[in-house]
Order: sequence, then structure tokens, then C-alpha cells
Amino acid sequence: MTKVQKLAALLIVIGPEAASQVMKNLDEHELDTVAGEMAKMPMIPQELQRDILKEFTGVAVEASTCILGGVGYTQNALEKSVGVFRATNIVGRVSPTRTPVAAMQQIIEMEPRQIHNLLKQEQPQTIALVMSYLGSAKSAQLLVLLRPETREAVVERLATLAATPIEVVEKLVEVLNHRVGTKPTRALNQTGGMKMTAELLNSLDKNISKTLLIALEERNADLGAGIRQKMFTFEDLSSLDLPSLQKVLREIDMRDLAVSLKSASDKLKSTLLACISKRAAETVNEEMSFMGPLKLKDIEAAQGRIIDVVRRLESEGEIELDSGKGNEG
Repeated sequence: MTKVQKLAALLIVIGPEAASQVMKNLDEHELDTVAGEMAKMPMIPQELQRDILKEFTGVAVEASTCILGGVGYTQNALEKSVGVFRATNIVGRVSPTRTPVAAMQQIIEMEPRQIHNLLKQEQPQTIALVMSYLGSAKSAQLLVLLRPETREAVVERLATLAATPIEVVEKLVEVLNHRVGTKPTRALNQTGGMKMTAELLNSLDKNISKTLLIALEERNADLGAGIRQKMFTFEDLSSLDLPSLQKVLREIDMRDLAVSLKSASDKLKSTLLACISKRAAETVNEEMSFMGPLKLKDIEAAQGRIIDVVRRLESEGEIELDSGKGNEG
């Protein structure tokens, strides 16, 4: 095990309360790295617990049973150390991606056009379910091959796709693999959701993405708004260039900036404060120090108002958003 992996294992062994005290002393990059390793450890065997505790002297924990780690534990420990908002952002960045199940493997490895030929006669719900296994890049390529009216329906189904019963997935895999001459194996359930749909739309050509999103908002305004919200987050402000950031900051209330930065990463705070005058930055920092603890909904509301400004300026052609961020993963 690497030193980071050993630290991650130790933080799981000592429990979320003690782990949160250690994590408070880590910077953003260290938190990401350690949290990523913690999320990959769903269980710490008894023997490994003992080895870890022997190496980390001064830690007294009786290791008598297996201890559960994983994403849930990581979220809990992070919330206690950095708050719910930052915890959710970190876990979203570092949690292990879903591993393609064996039953879908041959379909996943096909070229987008082959998948399109396999699915073109299927219902949008079926296409969305298969697409939820593909990743945003290949899903985007497949989506472009579909008829425009089918695209819109598939995007809507993908955004609302919930956990699918294993029996349903198994039946679908059996039918599809029969077409490609593959013996089916047991599958696991899979979900799509707004986050994946937002990543998919970010991966598409800007004009296609915009058309799909507008059509979706006309069909389901709440769903469209939710996807749009996830397509550009407050932390994504750091991806904008300096002139764009300065245009955004000229349009927003400085109190909104102060409130929104209460849960922002150090990197984003530095980036935004560097775009305003030294005196204005001092004022924002001073206001933040006097605010004390704030409700998460108030912070998110302020961030939402800033994102609204970003979207308005983008729609007016004043700024251009980074379209490459959705191609990760």
C-alpha cells in the first residue's frame, strides 16, 4: 500500500469523528486524494486493520471485525470536517465510477455506429438504459446518430432513469446479446440521472446540446432546469478566462460573492478575489469573517444567482463557457 492508501485505511479504522479531525488539517488537493482512496475501500479486513494500527503508533483501536468504508463512509467523514456542500463536491469528483458489468461489456466496446444499428428500432427508454453504461463521450457520439425526435426523448428518459431492476436489465441484455451472438451473463442494475445527462450534453456539439436542452425544457421545465444547473456549477467558474470572470463579477452583488465563497474551494476563492480590486477583495474577506456560520440553502442561493449571471452573459454572447469539462470520465 502507498502512504496515501495507508492513511485512507487508518481514517476508516478510527471512525468518522476522529477521521474528521485529521481531515480538517488537509488542503483541498490532499482531501481529494485521500477521499478518493477511502472511497475505493468498501471493507477493511481484520488483519489489515492490525497492520495499519501497528504502523501508526499512538492509535488505540481494537480491530475485532471487518469495518465498512466506501463512498458512504467517506461522505460522512467529509461532512464532519468540511461541511455538506464541499463534501458532496469532493465525493462527486473522486468516487469510483461504475464498473461496466460483464453482460454489457461487448456492447460497451462496440463502435457508436454499431450500437446505433443494434438499438435504432428500440424504444427511447431502452436506448437510455444502454446509454447509461457507455460514458459521456461515447453516449454523445451515439446520440448524434439518432433522429432528432428520438434524441430528445432519449435525453429525457436518461435524465429520469432510476435504478433498474436486475431482472429487467438481464432480459434486455439477453435480447441484445442474442442479436450479436453473445451468451448473456448476469448483470447489475444501472442508473442514469441528471448528472450523467448534464455530462452528456456537455460532450455534444454546442448547437446540438442547446437544441436538445431547449426542447427538454419545453417538455419538462423542472427537469430541464435541473440538468442546466448541473451543466455549469459554481466551482466551474474557475474554468473561465480572466476577461470572462471580470465581466461576471461586474454584474453581481459583492454580498452574494461573499456568501457564495463561504463554501467554495480555496482555489476558486483565490481566483475570484484576484479578479477584483485589492480593496474590494479585502471588503469581501472582511464581510465573510463577520458572517459566521450560514445555512447551506443561503449559500447555494447566492451561488445560484451568480450562475444565473453567467448563463445570461453566455446567452448574450458576452462570455463563452468551457465546453470541455464534460468530457472527463
